[in-house]
Amino acid sequence: MRSDIQKAVTLLQRGDAKALEEALVLLQNTVFAFSMKVCGQREDAEDTMQEVLVKSVPHLPKFVNPRALLVWLYKVAKNRCLMSRRRSKFAPLKDLSLEELMPDRGELERLSEKSINPETLAIRSEEAGRLRQAIQRLPPPYRIVLVLRDMEGLTDEEVAEVTGVRSGTVRVRLHRARLFVRKELMKVSR
Repeated sequence: MRSDIQKAVTLLQRGDAKALEEALVLLQNTVFAFSMKVCGQREDAEDTMQEVLVKSVPHLPKFVNPRALLVWLYKVAKNRCLMSRRRSKFAPLKDLSLEELMPDRGELERLSEKSINPETLAIRSEEAGRLRQAIQRLPPPYRIVLVLRDMEGLTDEEVAEVTGVRSGTVRVRLHRARLFVRKELMKVSR
């Protein structure tokens, strides 16, 4: 478990205003980083962070388990990101279909031949930018699963709890999201 979340829970248990303020600063970074990955735009991520933290203040002291707090914050932030995304000027003009997400046979063969690993590519900054762009092109249900599982390190069960879908659906969406991201990265590297 991340030390900042554990420290925030400890501060929240103290129950005083100064401890709450310190805890909110710690949680702010977590919520903003997640919102930035899901929303994709700083303006939307900042709005999400502020709204999530303001609305969560009365509920925060109830948490004694850092993992439960983290999952709950991700769930609230995810819902807010999806709602703001619908209204955002940055929202895509059209949603991608499932067929657009899935690579065709030729692309799958090239993927298996080159064995591209998005995590390895992300080490270099230019390629990290391409990776971020590819992730942002994912439809929200796939992007959220990829961010929670691969970037935030949650388990399948925790991602299922945040997203409200079964663990099996999480694994399928994660697989499709990874294939889509690899497909997008292949387009650039040709």
